[in-house]
Amino acid sequence: MDNELSPRLTEAKENKRVVYFADAVHCVWGAFIACVWCIIRIFIPTPSGRYRYNILGCINAINHDLITVCNTSYINALSVLELLGKIYEKHKNETIPVTVFLDNAKYQRCNLVTNRAKELGIELMFLPSYSPNLNLIERLWKWLKKDCLNCKYYDEFRKFTSAIDTSLNKVANGEAKEELDSLLSLKFQSFGKSFYDRA
Repeated sequence: MDNELSPRLTEAKENKRVVYFADAVHCVWGAFIACVWCIIRIFIPTPSGRYRYNILGCINAINHDLITVCNTSYINALSVLELLGKIYEKHKNETIPVTVFLDNAKYQRCNLVTNRAKELGIELMFLPSYSPNLNLIERLWKWLKKDCLNCKYYDEFRKFTSAIDTSLNKVANGEAKEELDSLLSLKFQSFGKSFYDRA
């Protein structure tokens, strides 16, 4: 936090660096029930859960620009390469450095990805294990599920993916800016050492 994250965020606030936070979310097609209370038993039709919509995204820490790669198969190293390509295209005419903070998933740490990032001049910074509290985009994924999935039922997979795309477009075109600006503040929750770490 003190040695890597905070200094780069300070530079980003001063327009001396671009900082992104990246991660994937896997949305499973099904009924997302928050709470049901009724006297009569109700059966809610829902698919088997075999279909999912995968989104690999990165969000700009300062202006909350969102870049995504979506598919219905898998997120892998090739997906990360596609995301890096999109980041590069967006900033190729700028002179300030670009940093992407991401977790330690194997497909993100592999040589294919790290070598390509070096070629594109993109710095990859890997967050400590088990620290989703330090990854800003985790808050966006929580908002996304609340916006289009919670308490919703889609009878067709295309309607399910369309609803997710609509929410992503709200972020991209600024419709959700006011809500996201407060949600995506640069205040990170930190945790002290656990009892077992102190022992």
